[in-house]
Amino acid sequence: MFIIGITGGIGAGKSTVADLMASYGIPVLDADRISHEVTRAGGSAIGEIIENFGPEYIGKDKALDREKMSDLVFRDKKRLDQLSFIVHRHVMGEIASRVEAYKKKKTKVLVLDVPVPVKEGFLDTCDQIWLVWADTDIRLERLEKRGMTREEAKRRINIQMTREEYERLADHVILNNGDRETLEKKLLSLMEQELLSRGIAYSKVEDT
Repeated sequence: MFIIGITGGIGAGKSTVADLMASYGIPVLDADRISHEVTRAGGSAIGEIIENFGPEYIGKDKALDREKMSDLVFRDKKRLDQLSFIVHRHVMGEIASRVEAYKKKKTKVLVLDVPVPVKEGFLDTCDQIWLVWADTDIRLERLEKRGMTREEAKRRINIQMTREEYERLADHVILNNGDRETLEKKLLSLMEQELLSRGIAYSKVEDT
């Protein structure tokens, strides 16, 4: 099974690339979605979060209070790293289990959509890393359209890895400064290069 890791900073378009690949019938394991699973009520990471951050960061629904936690960790990199360590360990454990399930099904290609390219469970699992990137001003504009203030968007970008740090890990860089159509054309070119050359076929999934 050929495993592709998709990564990139906030607002760069990583999830859009993963969604596009899914639209061609390629299975995707989304670390963000799994992180919601492990931090919801009864999730495997909740106990450690309470132990390390306190019960005040758990909402009335007994799930992680993501807004309150974001206010803390995106102002303090040490606390962000602490939270990331806890959540990523649980997420990567779940991803490892699902990867094995796909291997048993003889799946030919699988995408791991992971924002922070941790070594264990991601870099050591993937055959290739594809970095999705965009210029800072474009990322800021996208984040503002999501409802973030420019100050908050800058803070989140600045606390993440730099382009140079990401590129040192990447096999390919997909620059996403344009629209979705332009991005899809770039992606299809890369998919043709890396998938068709390995005999891995894919086709657009029709909307139902």
